[in-house]
Order: sequence, then C-alpha cells, then structure tokens
Amino acid sequence: MRRTVFNEDHEAFRETIRAFIEAEVVPVYDEWFAAGQAPRDFYYKLGELGVFGINVPEEFGGAGLDTHKFEAVLYEETSRAGVNFGGSGVHVLLALPYLKMLATDEQKKRYLTKFVTGEEMWALAMTEPGTGSDVAGMKTTAKLTEDGSHYVLNGAKTFITGGVHADRVIVCARTSAPREDDRRFGISLFAVDTTSAGYSVGRKLDKLGLRTSDTAELAFVDVKVPVEDLLGEENKGFYYLGQNLPSERWGIAFGAYAQAKAAVRFAQQYVTDRTVFGKPVASFQNTKFELAACQAEVDAAEAVADRALEALDAGELTAAEAASAKLFCTEVAHRVIDRCLQLHGGYGYMNEYPIARLYADNRVNRIYGGTSEVMKSIIAKSMGL
Repeated sequence: MRRTVFNEDHEAFRETIRAFIEAEVVPVYDEWFAAGQAPRDFYYKLGELGVFGINVPEEFGGAGLDTHKFEAVLYEETSRAGVNFGGSGVHVLLALPYLKMLATDEQKKRYLTKFVTGEEMWALAMTEPGTGSDVAGMKTTAKLTEDGSHYVLNGAKTFITGGVHADRVIVCARTSAPREDDRRFGISLFAVDTTSAGYSVGRKLDKLGLRTSDTAELAFVDVKVPVEDLLGEENKGFYYLGQNLPSERWGIAFGAYAQAKAAVRFAQQYVTDRTVFGKPVASFQNTKFELAACQAEVDAAEAVADRALEALDAGELTAAEAASAKLFCTEVAHRVIDRCLQLHGGYGYMNEYPIARLYADNRVNRIYGGTSEVMKSIIAKSMGL
C-alpha cells in the first residue's frame, strides 16, 4: 500500500532532520542520557532549524503553516535514530495550541517571537500529586488581588515534562470553587513566568524511560501572576483543555507507532548481524515469523496513525477517535517492542542498545495523556455504553 500522508516538502524536511540528528544528537546522546536531560542550548539549535516555528504565524517569525505532518516526521526520525529531543515536544505539541487558540494579539506579540527562537521554552502544568487523570480535582488556586492587577498562585504540580528548562509554564489553577452540578467549572489557565518570586522547581524526577526529557515537580508559593498573563476566559480552563486533548493523544499515538516501526528496524538489523550456532539469527523460522507478525502490526498502526493525522489536520479528529488511535497504537507498540527486544536476547536488556531504551521509553505511552483505561471509557461512552 502506497503511503499518501506526506508530500515532497515533508520528505525534504525529513532529510534535513535526519542529517541534523546524525550531526548534532547521535554523537552526544549518551551524555544526555547520563545527565538525564538535553542541554538547554540544544533548544536554540532547534529554533534556528525552524522546528518551533512551523505552525506559528509569519508575523511572529514562523512559517505560518497549520499542520501536524512535520511533527509526525519528527516522531519518525527521532525514533528511527533511537533518540528524543528532550522536552521540546511539549513546547510544540502541548503549549503552542493553547497560545494560538487563547492568546490575545498583545499576548501573541509577547510570547510567540521568543517561542519560535527557543529563547522561551514552554511547558504545560496540569497534573497534581494525588489527582492523576482527575483534572477537575486539582487543588492549585489562583486568587485575584483586591486591586485586580494580579492573581496569587498557590499549589503544586508533578510529572511536568520540560519543567526543568521551562521559561514559561501554562499552569492550570482554580479561580473559583467547583459548582455542585459541574465540578469542572472554575479552572483557569495562566502563562506563568518561571523567574517569578515564589515559583520553584522541585525534584527532577528519576524516570524509568525518556531519560533525556526533563520532568519535574513544580511548587507555587504566593506567585504573583499579572492579569495580562491569563489565557482565555476565567473558569473555562477545563473546556480549553478538552479542546486540545485530541491533538495531544494523536501525538502519543503517532509517537508510539513510530517507536514500534523503529523497533522492527533495530531487531532486523540485529538478527541479520548476529550469528548463533554458525548461522545468522535471521535465518531461523521463528525469527522470520516473529518479525513478520511485528511488521503486520506496525502496518496496521501506521494506517491508524495516518488516518488520525489527516483527520486532525482537517479539524475533524473527535475525542473518541483520538482515544481509539492512542489505545490501539500504544498497545501495538507495547507488543512489538517487547517481541523485538526478545529477539536481541540478553543484549536487548543492555542500555547501550537502542531497543532497551525504546522499551523503557515506550511504557509511559499507555499512562500519560490519559491511561489506556481512560481511553476505553471515552470510546465506550461514544458507543452509547
């Protein structure tokens, strides 16, 4: 089946990104892995390359496009090379949609020019200790001062990807108590400057996978946020979050498919080169059957991921469709990567081999952006169950 989702522009971008990864990332990736994060100056390089500005309007230094297909190429190329770009994915996939959707013209002028260059890196702070997927249960508060000039932010967030290096964080906080008939009411979004007094980064969390992506705990103690940094309207934050969840879940789905595709590539290379009992591992029937079964699953995941991408670009991807794509692609990736690691034998368990890192990186896909169980609930509800 011929793939039709990408055109010549996307393939030219792919060549550029592949060369960039080989020159700028692969030689130093082990250092990033050991340090537990990509260096801050790497994001300036991504800015120079134009990665951050693809979907930003031209008046703010971007390319003015409205598509997720270049992000899709990034997912495929980073997975292919067995690397990731730290917290930069959150900057583009999670933060930018809120800025484009909610920021006023004045805010866009302040935020987007620095967003494009990497001068200001952004993160999204939704999850709190003890709430997990229950976003409406958040306790962080933002109270308006008597003179109406600032909100005072108090609370804590956890599992915030990009939280160590972030210069601005979109923080979800309660500006009003929930209503008896609507516990989702009362949440607002703020573009918080991380240099503000009372803002602090706690632990950089020690994760099983995604070792080069900085994930942190954040704390807010009487942080003053100017009213000019409120995003959208007060108390409508939960609605705004719901608007962007389909794109976030598509990103996880596509990233998982790309990881599964890369796993098959790594395994095929390994079994071709590795000799056991005097012949290549690839010559055994079990190896052929295992890889063939994995390839069939990857083909199916690619079709699902591509279909979701086309729907997203057309503005037609529903919450249930995004949940279905995420559930399917992440479950496929789980099975495929596990089987490809098995084909590596003992070496598959060694972090020097990309399949081992991929195995650890992939596990979170069934948790963040909404667990697989939450995805099933969304799909079931759409079925009228």
